[in-house]
Amino acid sequence: MKSVNTSYYSKKFVCLALLVLTVSSYAQNQTLIYNSVDDSLGKYSFGLVKLALERSDYTWDFEIVEGEISQARVIEMVDGGKLDVMWAATNQEMEERLEPIRIPLYKGLLGHRIFLIEASGQPKFDAVRSLEDLRSLSMGQGTTWADTGILRHNGLKVVTANKYDSLFYMVEGGRFDAYPRGVQEPWSEMAARPQLPLTVEKRLMLVYKMPFYLFVSKDNSLLKNELYKGLRAMIADGTFHEYFITDPTVQDVVDKSNIKNRISFHLSNPTLPVKTPVDDASLWLDPTQL
Repeated sequence: MKSVNTSYYSKKFVCLALLVLTVSSYAQNQTLIYNSVDDSLGKYSFGLVKLALERSDYTWDFEIVEGEISQARVIEMVDGGKLDVMWAATNQEMEERLEPIRIPLYKGLLGHRIFLIEASGQPKFDAVRSLEDLRSLSMGQGTTWADTGILRHNGLKVVTANKYDSLFYMVEGGRFDAYPRGVQEPWSEMAARPQLPLTVEKRLMLVYKMPFYLFVSKDNSLLKNELYKGLRAMIADGTFHEYFITDPTVQDVVDKSNIKNRISFHLSNPTLPVKTPVDDASLWLDPTQL
């Protein structure tokens, strides 16, 4: 009977185990590339990305691409794999181009819109009593934003720009009358631009269904699944709502927006994709209960 060199096989086993461990560890590490997050939407959305991925089976590193990039360009970069994730209001075109994670990051709150206006512009809004009155005024929006199609579908005049930051200077300069913003957005946006004489219009609000999602490329099923799984776990244990309700911009809504006493104009959203989870009550908030 031949003797078995147990030392030889033990060494081979250890080497194989180390190789498997090394490959496994390597496979568990992922890198997520994203654009800068200087605005309140970006900070909030990326915060949710990080919290969701903390629940992932993978270890995630984050790599930032600095500088202001137009939404149209960000869409191209996510589609082409140069960025891994973006956040935006959804529409059918967006969902055909990119893969949505169908969990509204703001629980539908972004579909409640109040106006940033030039500081002396309140009197023209004081005269508004109906949607028809509002149609005599003009609204500013981003060229590729879902809101643009919604406003136009409902007969409102819209002036567009490619860059988010340009719209603040355009409303201040009289290029249009109002810049509709999600109810949690305008105060931090004004604070970031103290040189501009802007204010929040006092009386009116637009209301429409407009989920604000995370998007990834159609090819990135791993990231989609990890984000969806993490966000669902946060909803289940209450940390999603806690993050939402304690966000400083959402607190501004509670403290400053006067939602309950505003005149609301309900608009239809023809761009709402058929797969929008409108009947899942766990995803949506009644803002009058804030």
